[in-house]
Amino acid sequence: MKFRSLAAVGIIPVLFVGLASASSKEAPGQTVDSGSFGIYVNGQRVATEHFTIQQHGTGSTVNSQLREEGSAEKASQSSLMQLTDKGELIRYEWHEVTPEKTDLELLPNDQFLIERVTTKPGEKPFEQPFLLPASTVVLDNNFFVHRELLAWRYLAQNCKTDGGKFQCIAGPISFGVVVPQDRLSMRVTLEPAGREKLQVSGKERELPRFDLKFEDNNWSLWLDDQDHFKIVKIAIASEKTEIVRD
Repeated sequence: MKFRSLAAVGIIPVLFVGLASASSKEAPGQTVDSGSFGIYVNGQRVATEHFTIQQHGTGSTVNSQLREEGSAEKASQSSLMQLTDKGELIRYEWHEVTPEKTDLELLPNDQFLIERVTTKPGEKPFEQPFLLPASTVVLDNNFFVHRELLAWRYLAQNCKTDGGKFQCIAGPISFGVVVPQDRLSMRVTLEPAGREKLQVSGKERELPRFDLKFEDNNWSLWLDDQDHFKIVKIAIASEKTEIVRD
């Protein structure tokens, strides 16, 4: 797995947290999820992502930090996403501290999203507009918590509680997303793929799996339906990569 400063291939605001807020009754300003993911390639841990998702009275905030393991020049990155209570983007920031210094921000402006990238202090930022609404999902390949946010959005749109039982309508949903670090937009599809058994903290559990498909790749996501549908594991078979909640 490569951690790129301009990598290729969003949050649980009040709008699509119906799922988490209805089950946990969390008050505004509370942490919805926090923790870390271990990132493994060929079974070896190569990086760790620490994240916090908070829900406020006026929206949601996601902070994430990634640090590479075991190299002479360890990659260090951070990101901040702010959303309104309707799930629309207020601001997205991405900062690379090492091995290079790069700052990126994505802001809505009327019917556009405007991206600004600065590679040197004091330098005039490069700007690129996207003809996309503020409701567009932001995905960063190096911050895997964004996939959890996308999964929650799917669940809020396609699932409901009926007679005390949580049920989803089978079938894929397509989302428009923007990938700021690659300066591109695309469409991705998320769909349920049944339930599977896997080891979680040394115990075998049966969890729902979802498939995230984009262009020529396919990611598998396992969610914990006993803990607010938090992501437990992500597998990227084509890259021999696994992301596992610590």
